[in-house]
Amino acid sequence: MTTPAAALSGAAAPPNEFVEQTYTKVFWRLVPFLMLCYVIAYLDRVNVGFAKLQMSQELQFSDTVYGFGAGLFFVGYFLFEVPSNVILDRVGARVWIARIMITWGIISGAFMFVNSATSFYIMRFLLGLAEAGFYPGVILYVTAWFPSHRRARVIAVFMSAIPVSGIFGNPLSGWIMDAFNGTYGLSGWQWMFLIEAIPAVLVGVAVFLYLDNRPADAAWLSPAEKAVIERDIAAERASKVESPHSITSVFRNGRIWFMSLIYFAFVTGQYGLTFWMPTIVKASGIQGNFNIGLVSAIPFLFAVLVMILLGRSADRMRERRWHLIVPALFGSVGFIVAASTGSTVVAVAALSVAAGGVLTCAPLFWSLPTAFLTGTGAAAGIALINSVGNLAGFASPYVIGTLRDSTGSTAAGMYALAGMLVVGAVCVFLTPKRLVNR
Repeated sequence: MTTPAAALSGAAAPPNEFVEQTYTKVFWRLVPFLMLCYVIAYLDRVNVGFAKLQMSQELQFSDTVYGFGAGLFFVGYFLFEVPSNVILDRVGARVWIARIMITWGIISGAFMFVNSATSFYIMRFLLGLAEAGFYPGVILYVTAWFPSHRRARVIAVFMSAIPVSGIFGNPLSGWIMDAFNGTYGLSGWQWMFLIEAIPAVLVGVAVFLYLDNRPADAAWLSPAEKAVIERDIAAERASKVESPHSITSVFRNGRIWFMSLIYFAFVTGQYGLTFWMPTIVKASGIQGNFNIGLVSAIPFLFAVLVMILLGRSADRMRERRWHLIVPALFGSVGFIVAASTGSTVVAVAALSVAAGGVLTCAPLFWSLPTAFLTGTGAAAGIALINSVGNLAGFASPYVIGTLRDSTGSTAAGMYALAGMLVVGAVCVFLTPKRLVNR
């Protein structure tokens, strides 16, 4: 049977206007919905940062206990990441992403029953197991719909869910904790976990009903539109170099481990910021959970603008390396200034620069490995990079918590975050330009 792509290969190339209309249609069908999924996922992942404002005092958690528990999420995440993405590649994104969201929603809601450090550790580990595979699964899913030169903008918009979850989630979390505290004998942090878990389950059901695994399955695309996408994806796969073709070869590929190091450096900054933002803002002199939520939303609002602008610029110029290096260095400067100032206004402005830099690095980073990975190797390679990189999600909050307990300040931890961003920028500079600028 002749496929749409094969039929198109024997005909004249479609007009550029039709190609652009096709990808615009795909973008608006998929990306806002995927972004919604990630807003919910990220909120359930990091709302523990707001819970800390009440939970740590009520359950007598030190900053080290909190940091260790917050980071344990990424141990479970690490262990199940590669298997989860390989399963997704086999059964399809529709079923597997729906499973992930429903499972993590149930576990996230169960956090209301945490009553000790041990139960906190267990629940964070289980949440990591449940959510493993969601983020790299979406990255893999996007590669089936958009060629590499369109991908940076798509991933940037998708990952703008991180700051968007901060913009809306931080004030929401603060309000729930203040408004519901003591209702039916439950603390505000318990209500926050319960209420914010419900959307994950509901949207998980919607994923199963809404997503299509690949363009060929999409009834909302015409045969000509499917052919455009399949042609572009096939051409990209044919042009890729040095791509591993099996799961075992992924673990022997030096470039993948180098990508993991870069991602580790950037994720260190990302989770150092998101897990500790409420505590940092409170230390600057802001009082009240809702007010802390409002002020901590400012850096995330700035980050959304930076992420979208740089994502578009990277695709338009087809340049990846400097679009990563520059925001990483700006993020480093932001952390240093925020740690060094005694002014609330300057601290929030510096945190905005840090957020704009570090949160922009993550989506733009994925344009590097997806430029040379393909096939089964792509599923395992993306998952390996994400799982190793996300071990920084364990190390970062734990190290900052330990430093905070030992020094009484977050300054030392923020200097460490700044240093890791510089390491990431240097490694990106050392990445061969021919490999990633496509």
